[in-house]
Amino acid sequence: MHARVTAAAGSSLFFALAPGVVAGVIPWAITGWDGAPGWLGWRVVGAVVTACGAAVLVHAFARFVREGIGTPAPVAPTRHLVVGGLYRWVRNPMYIAVVSCVLGQAGIFGSGALLAYGGLLMVTFFSFVRLYEEPALARQFGADYAAYRKRVPAWFPRARRARVPPTTS
Repeated sequence: MHARVTAAAGSSLFFALAPGVVAGVIPWAITGWDGAPGWLGWRVVGAVVTACGAAVLVHAFARFVREGIGTPAPVAPTRHLVVGGLYRWVRNPMYIAVVSCVLGQAGIFGSGALLAYGGLLMVTFFSFVRLYEEPALARQFGADYAAYRKRVPAWFPRARRARVPPTTS
């Protein structure tokens, strides 16, 4: 129980510092949360995309606490490989959700600068995952991560959830 409380506190702090800044503070700094797209539909689509991205983020962070008993922060990683919930459809729902929040705000505010920022985030996240995160997870979780990686795509969700065996780590 104590480990999950610590994980929840660490995840909450990381949520505020990472996605809170990347998908909240920086878009605000770029737009001042002011602007108007030429078509009302973009605001509606943007609001839906942003809300869905935020819901995915909350779900993913909760999985890290509940299932992984840790945080998404590299300095306080999970004890167990997180393979449940949305992680059965795609390996990187958090990164996809953060970019979705930014692109949704681009629709809400009609901001080309936020579209460009979202593209930069995609390149940054893809690079971080390939160069740091995947090798780190392979070292930490070995065969469990290799089996998971084989069954679940990194960026484009499966049509049906993957059957991932329980991890041994």
